[in-house]
Amino acid sequence: MTPQPHIGQRISAQFEQLSQQERRVAAFILDHFEDLAVYTATDLARLTRVSKSTVTRLFQRLGFENYQAVRRHARELRALGIPLATEGGSSATPLELFRRHQQREQDNLERCLAEISPETFAEIVTALDRSRHIVVIGFRNSYPIALHCRQQLIQIRSGVQLAPLPNQSLSDELVGLNEDDLVIVLGFRRRPRVFDGLMTWLAERPMKVLLMADSAFPGMEAADWQLSCGLDSTSAFDSYAVPMSLVCLLANSVLHQRMAEGRQRIDVLADTYEALDELSI
Repeated sequence: MTPQPHIGQRISAQFEQLSQQERRVAAFILDHFEDLAVYTATDLARLTRVSKSTVTRLFQRLGFENYQAVRRHARELRALGIPLATEGGSSATPLELFRRHQQREQDNLERCLAEISPETFAEIVTALDRSRHIVVIGFRNSYPIALHCRQQLIQIRSGVQLAPLPNQSLSDELVGLNEDDLVIVLGFRRRPRVFDGLMTWLAERPMKVLLMADSAFPGMEAADWQLSCGLDSTSAFDSYAVPMSLVCLLANSVLHQRMAEGRQRIDVLADTYEALDELSI
């Protein structure tokens, strides 16, 4: 079945045919996409200085039965991580965009940290410190975060693997793990089909599981610990500042928990970098 075009595609396809009033509403919808849940059709009419009938007419031209259908569509797109933009654009100045971005990043990070209890955080750090082996898994947009997570932890302790490696299967890295091991799963949108099967498989295995994700989804109860990281930004593209910051916090906490061993390993790594002439200053 051919997927229906999303709202950004529908607006782009019809933008030239829209009236000036309809263009104002269309641009406002895309500029305030993540806030649609708090607006009513009457609010949209008031904020864009058009009649409510203009708002209703625009929805119908775009193929939506009513505003509730638009809001459902918006939630589905954000859950899929689809970026939206339109030629209608935003009238905000660069300074306004900068300040809005700064505030959103702060809000996302504060919300993430506020949801982690001290007891949960201590358990996670202990697992990162004491597990025999750690496998860090990330697909698609999650892969760079998984790579960075592995790179930070491997400087502190041994036995940290990244999966899936290029041209390799995920199964090769998971066979042989037991209750002494830890699997870190980065589950940020958009997740591939194999992800659900992975979480089901992990739920039936003895190893501990740490899940970092942007939202709740079926199967996440398989994880022993779940860390929620908001990705929403003030514009089209997701921001991964929060998960990267959380990786930094976890790695630093593990280092402080095993300071002597961690420092010794870092020193050995530095000597090896120098001996192999791998890094430039």
